[in-house]
Amino acid sequence: MATLNIVKDGDEILRKKSREVTVPDPRIDTLLDDMKETMAKAGGVGLAAVQVGKLRRVIVIDTGEEQLELINPVKIKEEGVQEEIEGCLSCPDRWGITRRPMKVEVETLDRKGKKRRVKGEGLLAKAICHEMDHLDGKLFYDDAIRMLTPEELKEYEEA
Repeated sequence: MATLNIVKDGDEILRKKSREVTVPDPRIDTLLDDMKETMAKAGGVGLAAVQVGKLRRVIVIDTGEEQLELINPVKIKEEGVQEEIEGCLSCPDRWGITRRPMKVEVETLDRKGKKRRVKGEGLLAKAICHEMDHLDGKLFYDDAIRMLTPEELKEYEEA
């Protein structure tokens, strides 16, 4: 496994739409493994392939309670609303309040190419939606309710 460079806000690749994976293969396995290592070292909850410079519809998520690999995820269902603080490994030092569904269900492929459905609630739902936005060239602050000032972020961290 290797640690990859995380692309930062301002790089035009983050605004591009990622391509579907036709058939998962050993290159996708390697990408998934490298993305997990990169995300763990960076202290993130989720990472989309575009964030490491690969325009593929591939996501890894680790909430501490659940670990997911999503290939070509498609949102099937969402319900409820949560308004929470959100940040991004590609947008360091930027935090905002976002509106995401409380629950989400997606259809995805696993690394063997098998279709499956994944349900997420709370933090997992937020992470799935955040990373899926990356696949379409969207960043969390595009639709943020509002961005936090450095003072507000400090208050949040102290609370």
